[in-house]
Amino acid sequence: MFRVLKTEGHARRGEFICPHGAVQTPVFMNVGTQGAIKGGVSAPELKELGCQIELSNTYHLHVRPGDELIKRRGGLHSFMNWDGPVLTDSGGFQIFSLADLRKIREEGVSFNSHVDGRKIFMGPEESMRIQSNLGSDVAMAFDECVKIPSPYEYVDESCDRTYRWLCRCKEELERLNSTGDAVNPGQVLFGINQGATFTDLRIRHMKQIAELDLAGYAIGGLAVGESHREMYDTIEAVEEFMPADKPRYLMGVGTPSNIIEGVYRGVDFFDCVMPSRNGRHGHLFTWDGIINIINAKYAEDDGPIDENCTCPVCRSFSRAYIRHLFKAEEILAMRLGAVHNLFFYNSLMTRIRTALDEGTFSNFRRQYSEKLDKRI
Repeated sequence: MFRVLKTEGHARRGEFICPHGAVQTPVFMNVGTQGAIKGGVSAPELKELGCQIELSNTYHLHVRPGDELIKRRGGLHSFMNWDGPVLTDSGGFQIFSLADLRKIREEGVSFNSHVDGRKIFMGPEESMRIQSNLGSDVAMAFDECVKIPSPYEYVDESCDRTYRWLCRCKEELERLNSTGDAVNPGQVLFGINQGATFTDLRIRHMKQIAELDLAGYAIGGLAVGESHREMYDTIEAVEEFMPADKPRYLMGVGTPSNIIEGVYRGVDFFDCVMPSRNGRHGHLFTWDGIINIINAKYAEDDGPIDENCTCPVCRSFSRAYIRHLFKAEEILAMRLGAVHNLFFYNSLMTRIRTALDEGTFSNFRRQYSEKLDKRI
């Protein structure tokens, strides 16, 4: 399912094979939380923007429109008209962000829906059943995402509980795939490493979950307020204990620099709402850094967002026009911003893969890691 094609230091160039196609890694997963990219970008359009794999969220789709409804319509691929690979997050992060509305116990978590307040219970088995109904190619394990900072003793207990939940996830998904009723019987499970910023807990937990021989492994619980240095230190601490023949996923990350630095440290998969969210607010990524298109200096600028970009937006519209759309609060402004930023992120990954293929990734990192996060 996964093979490493080439390495440069800790950085890896690979290929991940799943029921809906091959994914060239390193890869950025375009986030369609509720089965759609926020900003008015449809699934078929994602292909034009270079998207290889789409990510949707278990919790949100369970709450609305309901995973059983999606299953009756052939699964998430059919429902959203996307024929490429899909990864579904377990919903754990969203549930644990509902700090005032949830109660944790060994069986799982009880919480109130953010939509209508109704009581919902979700544990490992429920999360696997929902993801099986959605029919994604990769199902993420149900875990507890603790806030940073948290007391050592609590994080220690949480890691143990997350491991027990992972064992239950594995058993339930294997059962579901064997029933003959699964939307996607080739669905596989990725485990999630937790431990906040405590190196000893991170390493211990990674060693534990590696023994389960899962299809892939993620580093979770980061990009939630810790410093970039703490993030990178955590990746470096656990990387040597992550199976070399399985894909590695850094969840919820991040900026272009975060991605380059993650690849440098051995990460294969990334996801983040940043490109579409920032695009909807006029913060646009370019190969020279980040621009705020709403600034007055772009009012009469007839050039594209980025002269080095070949996205549909840069080919067709000027900075002056896009700024006007934002100032006039036209919906088209948000769509164009999201389209450009998603194309940029997917192009970034293409250039990273090319650099790894050619053995020039170290030079690429030196040229772009700091530059791409700079605000112009």
